[in-house]
Amino acid sequence: MVKSHLSLAPVLRPSPDAWLELVLENFDEFLRDHASCEKKASGMAMSVAAHYPDQPDLVTAMVDLAVEELNHYREVIRILLARGLTPGPDHKDPYIHKLNALVRRGPENFLLDRLLIGAVVERRGAERFACIATGLNEPELRKFYGAITKSEEQHWHLFIDLALNHYAADTVWSRFRDLSEQENSIMTTLPLRSALH
Repeated sequence: MVKSHLSLAPVLRPSPDAWLELVLENFDEFLRDHASCEKKASGMAMSVAAHYPDQPDLVTAMVDLAVEELNHYREVIRILLARGLTPGPDHKDPYIHKLNALVRRGPENFLLDRLLIGAVVERRGAERFACIATGLNEPELRKFYGAITKSEEQHWHLFIDLALNHYAADTVWSRFRDLSEQENSIMTTLPLRSALH
């Protein structure tokens, strides 16, 4: 459904070149953060499924998403171990923290905002993974991040579709534009890190 409405999506401000340079210079550090992000994404999907057990479309989609994100986590862990690295501890993500602060409370808004924050995060992830896939020199890693890019694109479309299942299209796209504009501001004002966000 979302593909026919992509023209309604707001412009995504590109990540700064300096971010990609930092990631490529400190790629081992980035890999540790990437693993952590995949693990957290799986947990977030399970949280949504648990919060809405009476919504079959949400439960089914979020359980499937949780499994997919966990598979990505496993793949990144394998890359880390193959490079002689160990996974790092999870750290508080200032980007996610600021986005989650935008979620409105109350049953009429909470689900919409949670789904659309998921769409915003996955959309940014797709953009950044595409940058990484282009910037890497190692063929296998380029292939891996190219595949991850496609997954993230599908994920943000999924979140929009789920929102459209529960809310009027005008409401969904208006709020998505608002959150995307705020995300652009957050992305450009936070200090650069060798991390996904």
